[in-house]
Amino acid sequence: MPARWSRRGTIKAMVSSHIPRRVVCLQPSATVILAALGCVDRIVACTKYCVEVCPEVCGDRAIVADSWAAHSEQIKRARADLVIASVPYQEKAVVEILKSGARFLGLAPRSLADIYGDIAAIAGIMGSAGQGEALIAGMQSTIAELRNQTSQWPRPRVFCEEWGKPLIASQPWVAELVAAAGGEFVGMPAQQTTPQAVLEAAPDVVIAAWCGAGDRVPLEKILSQRGWHEMPAVRQGRVYCIRDEFLNTPAPTLLYGLQALAAAIHPQRFPQPPGLKRIPNITGPFPEEARQ
Repeated sequence: MPARWSRRGTIKAMVSSHIPRRVVCLQPSATVILAALGCVDRIVACTKYCVEVCPEVCGDRAIVADSWAAHSEQIKRARADLVIASVPYQEKAVVEILKSGARFLGLAPRSLADIYGDIAAIAGIMGSAGQGEALIAGMQSTIAELRNQTSQWPRPRVFCEEWGKPLIASQPWVAELVAAAGGEFVGMPAQQTTPQAVLEAAPDVVIAAWCGAGDRVPLEKILSQRGWHEMPAVRQGRVYCIRDEFLNTPAPTLLYGLQALAAAIHPQRFPQPPGLKRIPNITGPFPEEARQ
């Protein structure tokens, strides 16, 4: 056997020996990405939120605290060789993760570019770089296709919120998805705002996707409490809830959020997909632009 082939085989074996086999996921985004890469069998522990978002991990896997409240002993018991966590963190939780002795990949995405980078990083660590490239390309293609489709349409003003008290606008990657879906994002992404400031911005569409709330945001209640009944979005019957994980999990599940955003922003052009709910007791015609 030529020496170069022997060396290649040795290098390949060395690389393979360092690929993680026992992964603990402390946020649903990591679990979803691993599942999309075909690596779900390497997840040995995850959070209860991971199970809700990614049913593929149901079974014998240990349930551990998330990256906000991580505990080193739980990670040690899982015999993890890699821990993947993502924002939000507490300082003491990061300390606990480091105390576990496992390799630690900490993510803090803000934009779609950051999310693609995180997918590439996880794929590379898991020895699945090719699958990662394909996954990223598929997401980019889907988003670009919708962006091109909506580029010449009227652009309703859209307010998206990820939390209600205090009132916080959705993340920058959601603003990018709103733009791709044919809307204009109102306010500053990821920043705290006030009900009065949103009312003065006069959005045409309001979307609530509260972290941890699934699709159970009390739309009627918040409209009443905030005094938003004269807002254009409310008068036109365009107040929606989108499932939490479709917009707040920085992973391939964002494509479901993109579909929901498109249907909320241009309801006469796109069918209503699962995960999108419209406030039930508001009726009224859609604006003329939506029927064009």
